[in-house]
Amino acid sequence: MMKPFDRVTGVAAPMMAPNVDTDVIMPKTFLKGVDRSGLREGAFNLLRFNAGKPNPDFVLNQDGYRDAHFLVVGPNFGCGSSREHAVWGLQQLGIRALIGTSFAGIFNDNCANNGLLTISLDHKTLGELATVVADPTRNDLAVDLQDQTISFDRGTRSIPFEIESSKKEAFLTGRDLIGSTLAYADDIREFEGRHRAVNPWMF
Repeated sequence: MMKPFDRVTGVAAPMMAPNVDTDVIMPKTFLKGVDRSGLREGAFNLLRFNAGKPNPDFVLNQDGYRDAHFLVVGPNFGCGSSREHAVWGLQQLGIRALIGTSFAGIFNDNCANNGLLTISLDHKTLGELATVVADPTRNDLAVDLQDQTISFDRGTRSIPFEIESSKKEAFLTGRDLIGSTLAYADDIREFEGRHRAVNPWMF
């Protein structure tokens, strides 16, 4: 199961550089573990820390952006290798949604399969949102998945977004791929029964 996503509020941080790859999001040093533990430290590690100390120039270490729930990102975010650890690390860092114009294909699939929402907007709309969240005094957002809206600029503005119906249902219910399949368990059993009756020789 995934953590359900309905209406999530929190602050957003701008990371508008293009082509941020998965090695930046989760350096290979942190891929040695056999489970998902400890990946919070790995997330953006080479940007977040200098010689083991927080880098004051990195946005998530700055006042108003610590504990951000959302990242407003540049194009082709998540390109590079297919490491799922990048998604897990972002989640352990507290990120619930990524908002950009485009995401690398495999990374986007990994996000969907693990409960990290990705929202794609057109360049103009994203630019408007990025300009607002660049001001840490008004960078709070509310992402309402049921209504498919993002409220921002202290709740004075709202923008819609599109999402596939199956993906939306999975996030609202918290069902992962296995859970989504088991939702059709009765239909699967019915098919198996018919298949066995029509093709007894196979069994």
